[in-house]
Amino acid sequence: MNVDIKGAPIYFEIPILGGIPISASLLVTWGVMLVLTGLSIWLTHDLKVKNISKRQAAAEFIVKTAENFVHTNMGEAWMHYTPFIAAIFGLSILGSLSSLLGLFSPTADISTTMAWALVVFVIITATKLRTNGLGGYLKGFCDPIFVMAPFNVLGEVFTPISMAFRHFGNIVSGMVISALIYAALTVANQALFGLLPGVIGDWLGAIPFLTVGIPAIVSLYFDWFGSFMQAFIFCMLTMMFIASAAE
Repeated sequence: MNVDIKGAPIYFEIPILGGIPISASLLVTWGVMLVLTGLSIWLTHDLKVKNISKRQAAAEFIVKTAENFVHTNMGEAWMHYTPFIAAIFGLSILGSLSSLLGLFSPTADISTTMAWALVVFVIITATKLRTNGLGGYLKGFCDPIFVMAPFNVLGEVFTPISMAFRHFGNIVSGMVISALIYAALTVANQALFGLLPGVIGDWLGAIPFLTVGIPAIVSLYFDWFGSFMQAFIFCMLTMMFIASAAE
């Protein structure tokens, strides 16, 4: 079993499956998918045309918001991508917020964001091939002149890499900054109350006064706002790349 710097298990093996390594990010991702699936089933259960419930109203609001999001950024012709974009957004934001429950955030694992980016890359490539054909796709690497072909190929290859590392890097940096601030406040708390003489200083220094409040404010930005923004940016890039692939 491998562990991270906090001592939490990242990988463990299941003997009955031949010792196949299972990562914590994979387990949490499956858990997030189960939550999203269960939530979708619950929200869309017993739908009505009239006298709809609050649950159905919430479901309709979510669907309408997702449709407007895709329609605004991609256009009417791309509305069939709405479930895909909504699924990526839901996986991203809930995966990032899972760290609030003490779980390992899947978006802090480069293999997770790279897998999403590769799926997007396959869709982009398939769209280009469907639009321009194989010949047109290969010819596109020579625009505007053939000497640009190596650079265009590199740009194509680095598209999923940049998407994956942008999402992964921002989530990990937020986690690191939050951990450093918490550690610094812990040390400052012990140093401040340690100035008091005797047992009183030792007793008060052991109580984490300074770690209450400030980390919550930091978490509000990095965990909540940061998670939403990274999910939003990843979906925006996905829609932009797919729509531009058909041009």
